[in-house]
Amino acid sequence: MTQTTESAARDDDRQATPAAPDGRSRLRIHRAWIVAVVTFVTIIGGAAFNSLPGLLIDPLHTEFGWSRGEIGLAVSIDMALYGLTAPFAAALMDRFGIRRVVVVALSAVAAGAFASVWMTASWQLMIYWGLLVGLGTGSMALAFSASVTNRWFVARRGLVTGILTAAGASGQLIFLPLCAWIVEEHGWRPASVTVALAALVVVPFVWLLMRDHPADVGLAPYGGAYAEKPAPARGAAARTVRVLVDAARTGPFWLLAGTFAICGASTNGLIRTHFVPSAHDHGMPITAAASLLAVIGVFDIIGTVFSGWLTDRFDARRLLAVYYALRGISLLFLPMLMAPTVHPPMVFFIVFYGLDWVATVPPTLALCREQYGEDSAIVFGWVLASHQVGAALVAFLGGVARDVFGSYDMVWYTSGALCATAALMALVIRRKAETPEPVVPTGSEAVAPMTAGGSGEVAESSVTR
Repeated sequence: MTQTTESAARDDDRQATPAAPDGRSRLRIHRAWIVAVVTFVTIIGGAAFNSLPGLLIDPLHTEFGWSRGEIGLAVSIDMALYGLTAPFAAALMDRFGIRRVVVVALSAVAAGAFASVWMTASWQLMIYWGLLVGLGTGSMALAFSASVTNRWFVARRGLVTGILTAAGASGQLIFLPLCAWIVEEHGWRPASVTVALAALVVVPFVWLLMRDHPADVGLAPYGGAYAEKPAPARGAAARTVRVLVDAARTGPFWLLAGTFAICGASTNGLIRTHFVPSAHDHGMPITAAASLLAVIGVFDIIGTVFSGWLTDRFDARRLLAVYYALRGISLLFLPMLMAPTVHPPMVFFIVFYGLDWVATVPPTLALCREQYGEDSAIVFGWVLASHQVGAALVAFLGGVARDVFGSYDMVWYTSGALCATAALMALVIRRKAETPEPVVPTGSEAVAPMTAGGSGEVAESSVTR
């Protein structure tokens, strides 16, 4: 579609499309890349809070006398709401727009982090950290980067998806050491304020530079043709629930959800929440433990990319089995590696665990596509929700176990056994039989093969999910 002179000159947002005859657009940065940069920075700002829970368990326990189970419950509420909000986030963005949803989500994260500075009771921690931050971060989960990529890019989608996926790990790499230093030198309250400010600083950039759709600024998506902005979608939330109900009637869904729940339990719920306090129990400084945790964020980018390459070439079920088995073995050795100082075996564990951290995502997503076709994105959203529910349970139960047993050893061993279970579950996911391509006959046979019993009625597919 060719832009008119009037629309091209309306304002700076109305940049020339890549097909502009004078070629000037080739010297400009397409607006899609600006939106991608804003999205990247927003995810980093929203991810700042994920650096805090593991750092604050000991300070909150020391100051208020709250049990680690109580603190873990607040973290578990946050993680559960993060997962349960994610499947509906895309529907909210389709209905109200990306910019509005993200601004409200960042404001909720900032409000929760700011309010926690004045809390005096554990129930307030559950409201501020659990409810507000959980809903805020959940609204900026998978749906945010997916919505931006799908609307603004046709070419380079894989590259942009990889970059935006790396934003969460980048945020961890930036904020974990910083927040650890602030907690150790100045206390937990300045660290909480830092997280709130990180979320608030991003809000003006989102409001001023983010746009919901390329048509809002008279552009085609990067590498694609111009298309009018669709009307606000209605009924998307109902479809999200309907897809869940349909998928829940199939065995592969429960196996995928179960394995991914164990994935969340052994990563976000276990390592991200309890590694730092566990290392601190053995005399390691908080800053050193947090730096090790930040290194995981570097290697999980490498591991995810490599896992995607492997998923294109090998059976996704077997890859999942190998990933979970290796993860379980490493967790069984972790209690023996805890020490006051960082030593080579611990560094090896951190590198290995980082490579395996989110390596499960590409094969899990591939199995969702294989089993559920056009509904696979929504099904994966619900599988992701199970990931966060598993993380929430271990974030809570891990703290309870520390209160009861006086150490985290039982937590590591139990999680190792769960990973072994996940490896077996992955192997029993059945492969979906491929539907053969229809053969279009010629001549007098053209009608009969396409009808049931020659009655002239179209035969229904016998393939069910």
